[in-house]
Amino acid sequence: MLRCNMSYYISNEPAPGVGSHKRTVMRMTGRAMRQSRLVLVTAWVFAAAATVFRPAGAQTPFTIQRIADGEYAHFGQVALTSPENRGDIANVGIVIGRDAAAVIDTGGSVAVGQAALAALRQITAKPLRYVINTHEHPDHLFGNAAFAGLGATFVGHHNLPASLREHGSFYLHSFRELLGEAEIARVRLIPPTLLVNDTMALDLGGRTLLLTALHQAAHTDCDLTVLDEQTRTLFAGDLVFMDHVPVIDGSLKGWLDALPRLAAMNAERVVPGHGLKVAPWPAALDDERRYLLAVQADARRLIASGTPLADAVPHIGESEQAHWRLFGDYNPRNATAAFSELEWE
Repeated sequence: MLRCNMSYYISNEPAPGVGSHKRTVMRMTGRAMRQSRLVLVTAWVFAAAATVFRPAGAQTPFTIQRIADGEYAHFGQVALTSPENRGDIANVGIVIGRDAAAVIDTGGSVAVGQAALAALRQITAKPLRYVINTHEHPDHLFGNAAFAGLGATFVGHHNLPASLREHGSFYLHSFRELLGEAEIARVRLIPPTLLVNDTMALDLGGRTLLLTALHQAAHTDCDLTVLDEQTRTLFAGDLVFMDHVPVIDGSLKGWLDALPRLAAMNAERVVPGHGLKVAPWPAALDDERRYLLAVQADARRLIASGTPLADAVPHIGESEQAHWRLFGDYNPRNATAAFSELEWE
């Protein structure tokens, strides 16, 4: 039994971008959960499933929404990590085959990982075979410890173990204040043991996940995508941002170079790493591409004019401000990264 006090609701909710639905709602408080007292409310609408949990101490529920048969997503908040949201700021995927299940990213804290695992257990009794991390950032893998000891194989880009060794201590230190001492004390940096060098197919029993490792730095230097070949849903990690301004932690030029290859993937829809909806593919790339091109063009123009970095940063990407949330939190660092990368072209 998971030891995370939570209230939760099980309901049929639409995944954003998927459509209308039939809704069934069950409510259970932490005490009632232990006593198995359920309150059931039913309302009619039309089609996709959701399971809603509230991790201990979290201010908002944790919702798993059905995208397609055997396929679910959790849409994290578009927000900065805080003790109140427990790092629940990134998207999580669940795919269930005939024989087993896979989880794609585990959230930004052990509490979020536990909520994702509890949701999985409500959806299916099939064993968890794979835990897939799409890249190194804490909001996507600080929840890994919730899935340790279950017999699942941790999967990631071949660069991910080295990236965790290089940056892991920094992440733990810098997120201590953001998450709180008690939550950070529970985090374990668990590297993948099954490494993806190019592409890899994972079998869940009648359902194949195609994993693709980028060969160059883009969002990071260890970006991995997951394509459900049955439904043609792409779990893109942070190679795709929606609502949330993109974050450049690898290479602006590499990311732009990767976009045509991403767009050519045989997908119908995408679950972005950040953003509150499922979106059609490859149209979901349009806003991100526009932003990255604007940052590149502005940086090159200001570099060519001899503008110093400090004076250039406020003007790089400024035309995009109205289109993105958290722009003021991340665009200055993106501008700095782009200027530094492009200065010596």
